[in-house]
Amino acid sequence: MKYDVTGLLGFASAALQTQHVPADAARLTARSLVQADQRGINSHGLLRLPLYVSALREGGIKANPEPVLRANGATATLNGDAGLGQVVMQRALDWAVQAVAEHGIAAISVDNSSHYGAGQFWTDQLVARGLVGFLTSSTGPTVAPYGGVSTVLGTNPLTIAMPSAGTDPLTADMATSNGAFGKVMAAKQAGQPIPAGWAVDAQGNPTTDPQGAIDGALVPFGDHKGSGVSVLLEGLASALNTATYAFDTQDIWDNPASRMNNGHFLIAFDTERFAGRSAVETKVAALQDAVHGAGARAADGSRAAVLVPGQKEYTLQREYAAAVELGDALVADLRTLATGLDVDAAALTAVG
Repeated sequence: MKYDVTGLLGFASAALQTQHVPADAARLTARSLVQADQRGINSHGLLRLPLYVSALREGGIKANPEPVLRANGATATLNGDAGLGQVVMQRALDWAVQAVAEHGIAAISVDNSSHYGAGQFWTDQLVARGLVGFLTSSTGPTVAPYGGVSTVLGTNPLTIAMPSAGTDPLTADMATSNGAFGKVMAAKQAGQPIPAGWAVDAQGNPTTDPQGAIDGALVPFGDHKGSGVSVLLEGLASALNTATYAFDTQDIWDNPASRMNNGHFLIAFDTERFAGRSAVETKVAALQDAVHGAGARAADGSRAAVLVPGQKEYTLQREYAAAVELGDALVADLRTLATGLDVDAAALTAVG
């Protein structure tokens, strides 16, 4: 069923404000969650709202953090003071945009943060300014390195985005596990299996049972290659600062009072300082066109469409601009949340 986007934004914001999150921070966080659902990234959407509320209530996330920024030219560190990841990440990104204007490039290392939602939400702000973005984060312990069974790593998301003269930016936003942990939780919520190849159980056996994956471990994409990427991203997110490695972290999915001390790492740079913004964006669009045209040729001479990174998500957001599809199990959980918080649940009435 579909639900009104404006109503969902208001509902999510109101739910967060019951936990003393300031209105502007609540609206920012709500936008990141609802936009993820609009883009089909349901693992990072309103599924997370009850978790955020629980962590705010239990102390795993602070409603009114006081982040501390220390800048040195084109580099900076930011202690997020255990705030909502969206609030912390916005502070980091705002600094990066200012630093790029002065230096052409900026890198910021963030610690003492929490889940910041879908990475595209942040790199979109960069590409809109003609900037290239590289973003990664540590997470809770959910992934075993290639050949292992212990959850040493997180899903360690990677987002890389380039501005384009085409319809949409060129954006890859992905977990470095075969499936995002939030998708495992969504499958559990819906009583559905997860795809084969995503996870092993506690004994190291392949499993399609979400609970088996939760008790066991997710596996990296691309076998040893993806595992190598994940390990390096763990280092970039957590070794440049005081963030906690996944293997030393208790996930708020397990304990909402846990201060996860997630680390993030962002690099942004200005295309104008290289070949020039217009030239770069035109060339990126040409690359997108080439990917589009790489499909098999049919008898009539046409080619099958090939999607470029990010295309599916941006297309879905346009389709769901006014109303977005939510699963029945998620809506039931959100109604329970609304009752517990005494928040108006009118937004949870289907519009189509």
